[in-house]
Amino acid sequence: MIDGKSSEAGSGQGGGGVVLITGASGFIAAALIARLGERYTVVGLDRAGPPDPPPPAAAVAIDLGSDEAVRAALEEVRARYGARIASVIHLAAYYDITGKPNPLYDKVTVQGTRRLIEGLQSFEVEQFVFASTMLVHKPTATPEERISEESPIGASWAYPQSKVDTEALLHERHGNIPAVFLRAAGVYDDDGRSAFLAQQISQIYEHRLISHFYPGMLCAAQSSVHREDLADAVVRLVDRRHDLPSELPLLVGEPDPPGYAEIQDIVGEALHGEGWKTIRIPQPLAKAGIILQNEALGSEDFIKPWMIDSSNDHYILDISRARSLLGWEPKHNLRDTLPTIVAALKRHPRAWYRNNKLNENLVAWDEEPEAELAGSGHHQPAAAAGTGGIDHGGMDHSKMDHAAMGHGSGAAVAVMSDHGGHGDHMALMDRDERRARWALYANIGLGLWLASSPLIYDSMTTQSVGEAARFVTVDRGLPSIEWRASALAISDVVSGLAIALFGALSLAPRTKTWAQWAVAFIGIWLFFAPLIFWSPSAAQYNNNLLIGSAVIALSVLVPMMPGMSMAGMMDPKNIPPGWTYSPSTDAQRLPIVAMALIGLLTSRILTAYQLGHIDTVWEPFFAGSLADPRNGTEEIITSDMSKAWPIPDGGLGTVSYVLEILMAVMGTRDRWRTMPWMVTFFGILVIPLGVVSIYFIISQPIVIGTWSTLALIAALAMLIMIPFALDEVIAMGQFLAWAKRRGKPLIRTFFQGDAVEAGAEDASDVMASPSTFWADAKRGLTLPWTLAASIVLGAFLMLTRVILGNEGEMANSDHVVGALVITVAIIATAEVARALRFINVAFGAWLVAAPFLLTGAGPLGAIVSVVVGIALIGLSLPRGKRSPEHYASWDKYVI
Repeated sequence: MIDGKSSEAGSGQGGGGVVLITGASGFIAAALIARLGERYTVVGLDRAGPPDPPPPAAAVAIDLGSDEAVRAALEEVRARYGARIASVIHLAAYYDITGKPNPLYDKVTVQGTRRLIEGLQSFEVEQFVFASTMLVHKPTATPEERISEESPIGASWAYPQSKVDTEALLHERHGNIPAVFLRAAGVYDDDGRSAFLAQQISQIYEHRLISHFYPGMLCAAQSSVHREDLADAVVRLVDRRHDLPSELPLLVGEPDPPGYAEIQDIVGEALHGEGWKTIRIPQPLAKAGIILQNEALGSEDFIKPWMIDSSNDHYILDISRARSLLGWEPKHNLRDTLPTIVAALKRHPRAWYRNNKLNENLVAWDEEPEAELAGSGHHQPAAAAGTGGIDHGGMDHSKMDHAAMGHGSGAAVAVMSDHGGHGDHMALMDRDERRARWALYANIGLGLWLASSPLIYDSMTTQSVGEAARFVTVDRGLPSIEWRASALAISDVVSGLAIALFGALSLAPRTKTWAQWAVAFIGIWLFFAPLIFWSPSAAQYNNNLLIGSAVIALSVLVPMMPGMSMAGMMDPKNIPPGWTYSPSTDAQRLPIVAMALIGLLTSRILTAYQLGHIDTVWEPFFAGSLADPRNGTEEIITSDMSKAWPIPDGGLGTVSYVLEILMAVMGTRDRWRTMPWMVTFFGILVIPLGVVSIYFIISQPIVIGTWSTLALIAALAMLIMIPFALDEVIAMGQFLAWAKRRGKPLIRTFFQGDAVEAGAEDASDVMASPSTFWADAKRGLTLPWTLAASIVLGAFLMLTRVILGNEGEMANSDHVVGALVITVAIIATAEVARALRFINVAFGAWLVAAPFLLTGAGPLGAIVSVVVGIALIGLSLPRGKRSPEHYASWDKYVI
């Protein structure tokens, strides 16, 4: 809105006089301004913008919540247009969907109208049209009954009640100004723009389970009115103002609306080629579900309990008065317009969601390449309040005056930079490849180093090695030390020569792709060879570990990874469609690298002991069994559980952590689409294998009877990695699902990656400072107090043996459940995994039942278990406050 300095765009147009429209920047006002502007001078009254009223309306700023602001606005109107006003069309009001009373209903709708009508008494006003709603009437019990202007008044919730109160106020105070109470049905247009209708359509489009259930009569019907038909009715009211009574209630809407089930079938057929199965459910069950979802789970769902109460309401209008006084008949009907609305959704899903104030991120991957051209304006996900337009009887409040409305934050907007033409890009890639050629030469040198290493090792014999290595040989029933050392030496010579050979072939354009990968796979073999042969030499083991890591990095990390899609590499977009950030930035991955490094350092110590390279393991806290001279860590890594593996299980951890580090640093911030295979294997290493290894570690005190400090440190590091890795895996999965829908070869896309049609580019330096690093690293992660409290309860459960004196079955149960509660709560700090917190509900239920099923708990321990279980259930229900981030279609699972 341009405050007092608007153009005189409306001045002088038409000879029909001046028309004032409040809420002039809204959805309905735009249609009225377009129609009335042809013959009248239209002045838009609204809060100071933007947005401004559309042309040809002139703009005057007004605040209906302030006496002084209303007087000032009307004085400006008088100064610019005189005291004679043909009509005032009062659209502005307060509206929200909570169904609860709000002081703003009185301040804005009722008292705002009072301020306006009182201020207009000094003008020559020929008509005052108050935008009311058909919902001021009591609904009928059956679809056969119709509502007329003489039907009983009886609003059922706060919004229509504010209209009832305002009509009563105008009845007393409109004075000599003729008043029309325009009781309109819910407004829609060819794009939808009706909040309730848009929700119904979107649920069917997304195949949501809730779309199949309705708590009211399936024939329940409510009249609607197309925006153009409503505008036509208003124009007729203004044109015929001299022929109308001094006070006129008037219903406007389509007299033959479709019922709920009919709308479902029309939309289902248009979207999915078949009618939509809809089942009626009891209202108490539906209301309980909504209360649980909104109150207990902390969801911000559109559906509110009061809507359940209104699900049987029929509002089918008798429009005889509009026909007789205005000659008005609707030219549209919802039944015939629904296919057009659905077609707009299918053509441009993201624009349709944006225009209907829904979360457009949910359908970002559904967008066609040219679809972004449709729609305009900055993205705003669905707002709980302030939906514009008339929705099943509500007038246009998209510019709801003075209301402090809550709006979701929009997706980050990034502009794709110009990377030049294809030729320039190829030249840059060729230059980068030449610059990285040193890495391939380095691999040749490393291969020769490895091949010559056996020549400088001391000979490994039973006599030359330490006592620990001899003990391992006997304890594990291994081949002789000489045989194992020789086998590993042969492996080193062959592997080293192979690395040198394939490193040389990597320099040739015709063989570089497969040769680079061959070097990488030999590097992986070097990780496992010392474990398979149970290397008796620490030097051999560490040499293999370091050389293996280096040749992998120098073959596929430093040079351009071979086999990647050219289109994918040329595409600069790195923010997935519907996301507000890239889940693959350096800052997002660095915490994983740090935790993996901690795990690597601890697992190397455990591996060295298992291979017999060291005699003892550092263990500051756990002495182990009194009957065993070894400490807790030594007992665990030589236990039967550990010996079940054919190779040192500590070494498997070392390999896992090294691969996690290498995969974490591989690629750029677009790797969620350029390296799907790598993100997949990285996710497998970190997430499912991480959870399994954590479980083995937490079960050690029960199975073995002691703890390991190093194992606990490694488990915690592994656990912290998981929430940081999840969002990238989700983005990669969405990319592959999109590629499959587009008919792209799935296997080729999985291994080579590809470009995307939507999305955005973010070239900011997230590593510029510690603050920018951490701000980016924690995107997608939140720690609500409920999860923090769950972690505390989990830690308490792990200590009930000490604190409460629990023993036996009960102590073991508390220990395992406590550790699992902590695991679930930490993983659920990732918003994409927030729903996993419901697993802790099951653990809480078990804690309630455990004292009655297990032995080992005293009276206090039993009571505490029940109390902690109930508390854990309560803490696991609310979602907690979520961040402003969006995750495309995964948003629906952040519950």
